[in-house]
Amino acid sequence: EIYTVINDLAAQGKAVIFISSELGELLGMCDRIYTMAAGRLTGEVPRDEANQEVLMRHMTRDRGDEG
Repeated sequence: EIYTVINDLAAQGKAVIFISSELGELLGMCDRIYTMAAGRLTGEVPRDEANQEVLMRHMTRDRGDEG
């Protein structure tokens, strides 16, 4: 299973870039989530601060938007 491989690599201290549009999958697998909108980075959210509302807020704003 791919999740086992990803977890094993992370346990070895290796970086894994995990790309998904499934928020539940991201919340379950990632230590840190970067969000993008319109091809631009819009946020960096640590796992302990991440939830669907926070991620959606980052994914629907422009990089320069503070709100």
